[in-house]
Amino acid sequence: MSDTANKAVEVRAGEELDMSRLEPFLREHVEGLGAQLTVKQFPSGHSNLTYLIEDGERGFVLRRPPHGARIKTGHDMGREWRFLSALHPIWPRVPEPIAMCEDDGVLGAPFYVMERVDGVILRGARPRVEGLDEATMRIACDALVRGLAEINSVDLDATGLADMGKPEGYVERQVTGWGKRWGKSKTDAIDGIDAAATWLTENTPGPQAPGLIHNDLKYDNVLFAPGDFSRITGVLDWEMATIGDPLMDLGTTLAYWVEPEDGFVIQQMAFGPTAMPGNLDRQGVVDRYAELTGRDTSDALFYYVFGLFKVAVIGQQIYHRYKHGHTNDERFGKLIFAVQALGEVAEKAMSTGRLSG
Repeated sequence: MSDTANKAVEVRAGEELDMSRLEPFLREHVEGLGAQLTVKQFPSGHSNLTYLIEDGERGFVLRRPPHGARIKTGHDMGREWRFLSALHPIWPRVPEPIAMCEDDGVLGAPFYVMERVDGVILRGARPRVEGLDEATMRIACDALVRGLAEINSVDLDATGLADMGKPEGYVERQVTGWGKRWGKSKTDAIDGIDAAATWLTENTPGPQAPGLIHNDLKYDNVLFAPGDFSRITGVLDWEMATIGDPLMDLGTTLAYWVEPEDGFVIQQMAFGPTAMPGNLDRQGVVDRYAELTGRDTSDALFYYVFGLFKVAVIGQQIYHRYKHGHTNDERFGKLIFAVQALGEVAEKAMSTGRLSG
């Protein structure tokens, strides 16, 4: 079984770790560390930097913010560390945290070290994984939805994480906040996104019982047990986790859930194999989630449209940087087409009242 999407490679130039400072910290905080340490980097992902440290027998994962990042925004290592530390004893599909360093003198920014979890990541529209037939894909799909349901149903009192968010008014704040981000980053007239911003304000549903939100649950953030896609061994990337309306989590997952009938541009945006035979469609995901959680999903359309809107705004913010010469990465110049396509999907969903088809 191939697992190429989860392999570490040589560290990118400019993102090296200063081992003369890091190694003393590791030897102080990681019990029984071997004599010879090697460092590689996981190449995937678009936010925090992630490294593999091996001592010949064991592997550890180190996460730190990108160089020059604003730590108090999306790269708060201490916040991510607290979620991992609180969740691992309650929900062991969270990697075990090992050591947290808040001293910028070691690597120039806070970082933490956690266990490496073995598993297979289904990354991209057609993962290079042997045996991924329709029956296996059906099993993996159900495991993913069950994982989301379990995350959203974690006992907050048992974790001590209830103070890590402000559930009251959470949805309204998200709609307002992402609307402002759209206004600040807008470069082109995109009717579908403008319409979604208005529609979301006018159709905000009533509150749900609060729960844990991962905020980025999709195939490429999940590790499956090798040879057993019914079992998730790890859920990664907790940097955006919070406490709020769990159906917002469902909406984000739906926004990334590409179906076979979706247009060409949307197909090119697939982060996982959701369009492969065996997967549920978006409505099927909602129905299974409702069955597992007992939550009222009658407003699923709102959460789906919000997910599309949020993903579009993220793309627009990156394109805005490109448009104004703050990055020369030509890939970002194509993001405007993705934003337009997401606007068209949102318009169709709002007009038909359907998640699929």
